[in-house]
Amino acid sequence: MSRSHTTLACALLCAFVVTVFAQDKKTSGASSAKALIDELVIANHILANEGVVDAYGHVSIRNPANPQHLFLARHMAAGVVTASDIIEYDLDCNPLSAGASAGYTERFIHCEIYRARPDVMAVVHAHSPDVIPFTVSSIPLKPVYHMAGFISDGLPTFDIRKASGQNTDMLIRNADLGRKLAQTLAKKPAALMRGHGAVIVAESLHVVAGRAYYLNMNARLQREAMALGGPVTYLTREEADLAGAQDGFERAWDLWRSKVK
Repeated sequence: MSRSHTTLACALLCAFVVTVFAQDKKTSGASSAKALIDELVIANHILANEGVVDAYGHVSIRNPANPQHLFLARHMAAGVVTASDIIEYDLDCNPLSAGASAGYTERFIHCEIYRARPDVMAVVHAHSPDVIPFTVSSIPLKPVYHMAGFISDGLPTFDIRKASGQNTDMLIRNADLGRKLAQTLAKKPAALMRGHGAVIVAESLHVVAGRAYYLNMNARLQREAMALGGPVTYLTREEADLAGAQDGFERAWDLWRSKVK
């Protein structure tokens, strides 16, 4: 074979390898995105089934392949979300697919927290009736048992009236309010929202579901303990920090997933 033929053959082989690699990478990326979306659908159903959210409230996950993007369902109840309802957004809360709905009114909660917290991979916003009393009273929410150790030394409360300087409908309707909520959250795992609910964040979907569930449970137990009268013994900061990680709530996730599947 002549040198020119050899060079041409090498060039064709290289082009073939590059094409195959690109196709494999594209297929792998699509498969990873599908798996991520399927997990997000399960998280929606778990949170609805376990009473963390009802017809309102939502959960999102950051796209690990592009940290400037996130996945969040369209404007609907979490319990009926399917894979086809999941929308990919940029951090300005613009849907990336042509014709996609704008989504939840409060999608700015998610976008601005992801922008402010590179460590956060999943976000839940919920309106738990167990938590709301602590958002409007002077009684702080504190960890009363080990499953809620992530509360540690307490959670901040976001007051939308103070943040906006006026009366509102209590919803995070724009990026400015989302940004101010993210500032209140700071480095904490959750923030209460006066007269509204809470936002919970974590490094994974499984952990954020666990935190959202046990935040509600702790609020319920704390109210029951306080109703008994007398002083309540809370976890110390050290106890809370030692208990906070749990097992990543994997055992809870497996149980909850078995119930929704």
